[in-house]
Amino acid sequence: MTDRLMNPKVDGFLRKAKNWREEFELLRQIVLDCELTEDFKWMHPCYTYEGSNVVLIHGFKSYCALLFHKGALLQDPHGMLIQQTEHVQAARQIRFTHANEIEEMAPVLKAYILEAINVEKNGLKIDYKQTNDYAMPEEFQRQLDDNPALKEAFQALTPGRQRGYLHHFSQPKQSKTRASRVEKWIPSILEGKGLQDDKGKSKV
Repeated sequence: MTDRLMNPKVDGFLRKAKNWREEFELLRQIVLDCELTEDFKWMHPCYTYEGSNVVLIHGFKSYCALLFHKGALLQDPHGMLIQQTEHVQAARQIRFTHANEIEEMAPVLKAYILEAINVEKNGLKIDYKQTNDYAMPEEFQRQLDDNPALKEAFQALTPGRQRGYLHHFSQPKQSKTRASRVEKWIPSILEGKGLQDDKGKSKV
């Protein structure tokens, strides 16, 4: 680990960390051993190759993780990469619950990181699904046709939020259930919110 690659903002992040500090420090050392440049983005340590985001360190209540920004392109020979939610197209996590796991997995983690660096070196891109690739449920289309304000609000959402709704509305087999889902989420759409924005609201 070289001082040249280290970012003082990450030092501050580690000093303030109440959970996962030992695990974060181990992950930091492993990533920096791969000669990535340390940055601090989205309030977390982020590691880049020639300006492109490669991997990020973050923690949650029950686990901490390495988040590979283009993890969907990695081979994953050990089956460790996790898709956080069904709507996440590119990023994948490797999760940890104890420092010992990280120490034991260090060689494997470095192999994943080096592959992620090669993804950037080779200019590989994620083939993102576009909103038009998702079917428009007729129950939702009727609401959009009947409610200009709803149509305008939906079109103003980010593509990711739009795709999330279309996927969610399309899942039920019965039209009645699809219509019920649409009705439930109309207020959130009118407020400019996505499925993930209303934390207290069930997605049923």
